[in-house]
Amino acid sequence: MEQYPEAYTNYLLYFHAHRDYFECHEVMEEFWKEHPGDERSRTYVALIQIAVGMYHIRRGNRTGAVKMLQSAEKNAQAAHVSSLGLDAVKLQELINQTWNQIERDGYRYEDINLPITDPKLIACCLEESTRRGLTWQAPSPMADELLIQKHTRRDRSDVIEERARQQQIRKEKGGAR
Repeated sequence: MEQYPEAYTNYLLYFHAHRDYFECHEVMEEFWKEHPGDERSRTYVALIQIAVGMYHIRRGNRTGAVKMLQSAEKNAQAAHVSSLGLDAVKLQELINQTWNQIERDGYRYEDINLPITDPKLIACCLEESTRRGLTWQAPSPMADELLIQKHTRRDRSDVIEERARQQQIRKEKGGAR
């Protein structure tokens, strides 16, 4: 869909059809980093934080979930939320209600659906879900440990190598004085 970045529609598919909040985070974070001057930057961060908050609560990390959702509430700028085909007021209410329930009740994980208002965006997401063999707004597969604990199961060798490389560079600069 031309009106929306492809990364955003992929985010929506991961969020509503895969329920893969880790991938939501990955796809939006990559887009956000590649577009540092985008006027919707803070709202992209809010979307990332919503996904991370949902990832945390599904894993039972209440503190992390509340922190992320509170930050998302602050970063979701109404005009930019609306420009992404979402109802800004309902999104704020959803975020607020979710983190308040977590703090108050301990909140058992429940899937949430972002309040998409653009019928063309909904149609695009439904069509793409069907094309990929997915069910739009499917419940989270709670028995899928790989999905639930994805951050602990991924290959991070490239990150580890880069950290070691950066550490070596710092060490060489420090020794060259």
